[in-house]
Amino acid sequence: MSLFAGSGVALVTPMKDGGVNYSRLEQLINWQIEKQTDAIIICGTTGEAATMTEEERRKVIRFTVEKVAGQIPVIAGTGSNNTRHTVEMSQYAEKVGVDGLLLVTPYYNKTTQKGLKEHYLNIADAVNIPIILYNVPGRTGLNLLPQTVAALTEHPMIQGVKEASGDISQVAEIARLCPDDFMIYSGNDDMIVPLLSLGGKGVISVVANILPEKIHNLVVDYLEGRTEKARQNQLQVNGLVHALFIETNPIPIKTAMNLLGMEVGEVRLPLTTMDPENKEILVREMEAYGLTVGRGDNA
Repeated sequence: MSLFAGSGVALVTPMKDGGVNYSRLEQLINWQIEKQTDAIIICGTTGEAATMTEEERRKVIRFTVEKVAGQIPVIAGTGSNNTRHTVEMSQYAEKVGVDGLLLVTPYYNKTTQKGLKEHYLNIADAVNIPIILYNVPGRTGLNLLPQTVAALTEHPMIQGVKEASGDISQVAEIARLCPDDFMIYSGNDDMIVPLLSLGGKGVISVVANILPEKIHNLVVDYLEGRTEKARQNQLQVNGLVHALFIETNPIPIKTAMNLLGMEVGEVRLPLTTMDPENKEILVREMEAYGLTVGRGDNA
């Protein structure tokens, strides 16, 4: 078993009338595959897993595996701040056929680095599919240190990390301490090329929800030696990337998708609609990038 190289989309969960819009989800999955996305990451931060019921998460994971049907890897976000619950969700995801797991560091509890090791090792011992650690201290209040990542790589199921600290020095230290075959993914769309330059293998991307082929090509260009082309494309997309994070993800990306007619519906409370001034900034950046923006009620 091995993880993907390239661009994995952190897929939104389309909503309608308070529930998951499964017909739209199927359309998004098929479009992502058609546009060369290298992996589907389902029920992550962008997928609003935090406000989905356990039944919804299980159904969405199973549905995604069935619709992807082995065409590309499916990686399920099954992390939580409850180790036992994470084990149960991870075992369920493995049972229904996911190819890997994305496990966010426990939030709110704010455990120690020792606690992080024990948390992840407990989960890794309970499954037989690859695990991607997910470090996003801006959301969790807890930083997964490079030394801890390096120690965890000794477990055969812990095969990668999504690094979203925004600290390129930390990424460099992870690359220095970890084995060469350990998969490092950018968790920040504006830092894909810098991370690849340190030995990273790809990105778990929010902007790929609207630019899947662009982000796939950016990574492939870099990995195949067309580094200047990749650099130029990184800089070209960064204005749009910054606008997509002007408010808490996934508020702007869902707004952008609705503006493009993709009809992914609302975000769930406590997330809410964009501030009008921020929405105008998003629209301007989308138009500057060359996207055709509608302004209907569903946006």
